[in-house]
Amino acid sequence: MANTLQAILDFIRDAEKLKNVTRTSWTSEGRRESTAEHTWRLCLLALLLEPEFPDLDFARVLRICIVHDLGEAISGDISAKLQATPKAEQERADLVQLLAPLPEPRRAQILALWDEYESASTPEARVAKALDKIETIIQHNQGRNPPDFDYRFNLGYGRTYGLEEPVIADLREIVDRETAERAREA
Repeated sequence: MANTLQAILDFIRDAEKLKNVTRTSWTSEGRRESTAEHTWRLCLLALLLEPEFPDLDFARVLRICIVHDLGEAISGDISAKLQATPKAEQERADLVQLLAPLPEPRRAQILALWDEYESASTPEARVAKALDKIETIIQHNQGRNPPDFDYRFNLGYGRTYGLEEPVIADLREIVDRETAERAREA
């Protein structure tokens, strides 16, 4: 057991890097948001919406949300606007590297959750992915962004995820209205 606990501590220390990985989102105070901050608020958003999805395994949704950006601890975040190719392959390799200290069953569990998210292969993963995109847009709308910030990009960002769910579609409609307003103001 001592070896397992040491491995968990080693992994947790490496995962701390997410607190220092910045994204292309700005906080309401005007500083760059970290990946860890994004993940925390995504989990909070999912938690608050749990009653709207009685048929989903919400413990699984939260687990998916927690691990969805872990690989960014190694190579950082790449803005959706700057991705020439999907970042999934590099992020998965980075996640495998980050998970190396953990015993195999725990590595496999986290990697399986990440793969589920990336492929959006379950209702839980599709909701997590939709909420991930929505939380990003909420932050963009709420943040004190640079003058050249492109709000219009967000009107199409992530629209392929979760819109079959009425709650996601309604939430997205509200956020898109806010986005359009911010674009007009910019």
